Amino acid sequence: MPRVIETSDTSSADLEDCIAAIAGQGFDARDDASINHAARWLRRLGNNRDFLAEMMLDELRGHHREAAESSGYTAQSIILSGAQNGFFLRANIWPSPQDAAYKASGAGTFVYGLPHDHNFDFLTLGYFGPGYASDYWEYDYQAVSGWVGETAGLRSTGRATLDPGKLMLYRAHLDVHRQLPPSGMSVSLNVMGVDPAQGWYDQYSFDPAADEITGILNPTSTETFLRIAVGLGGAEALDLAEQFGHSHPSDRMRLASFEARSLLHGAEAQDLLWRTAERSGSRMVAVAAAARRRELAAAQTP
Repeated sequence: MPRVIETSDTSSADLEDCIAAIAGQGFDARDDASINHAARWLRRLGNNRDFLAEMMLDELRGHHREAAESSGYTAQSIILSGAQNGFFLRANIWPSPQDAAYKASGAGTFVYGLPHDHNFDFLTLGYFGPGYASDYWEYDYQAVSGWVGETAGLRSTGRATLDPGKLMLYRAHLDVHRQLPPSGMSVSLNVMGVDPAQGWYDQYSFDPAADEITGILNPTSTETFLRIAVGLGGAEALDLAEQFGHSHPSDRMRLASFEARSLLHGAEAQDLLWRTAERSGSRMVAVAAAARRRELAAAQTP
């Protein structure tokens, strides 16, 4: 279960001071002193009951003039600061089933009901409303390869609610949760950990009942670029894809290189390519390749 951080600070801080204070020391979830420093300032920001409403009112007043401009607002998230020194600040909106946003978009838009981990650390504070509940598990990220259907080794750690004022640290590649919609509209404030390498570390969805990995939740633009480059043709693109399939440090990119090349071939050549993938040295790629070969065999069976 995410680590609950107890802070008794009753002072209040405005957004600018909070950003400056955390940026001054940075945010590093491997360092308890850094965690506690950021948590203390997040608590102080949470004690400020006016800043977020004032931001929203300013946005509403000026929206008709600025609608065409880029904004740090989405249907769920309000970006409170740019990324700097290992973090950024965010407010997240969690609608209840009675709210219009939930009725219009459905539970999936807000990741309700989907057990998942994170490939980043973050602090979260219950700021407004009753808060969402979560069922929690933990698992060993280093013990899995990441293929769909792999045993995850989930260990249940119970259910808890992000109550008003509660402050928690979600730990990357350890804490798994299935969020449940709150009974009323809620808002959380987050200190989000930022690491340039985190995009190469997979974020998974799970089936706790079966104790299995069910998917990867963070595909990258690099995978898409590779598939398009190979699809457009050219020896250089094929050569790069072959190199990636043989030695790229990301198993996900290695698999993407085989998938991109397979689309250029008929069934027999695809089978040969996936045979090569089975011997690539990656457990995740080998399992996916074996599944592709079974699909090809089934398609050829009268």
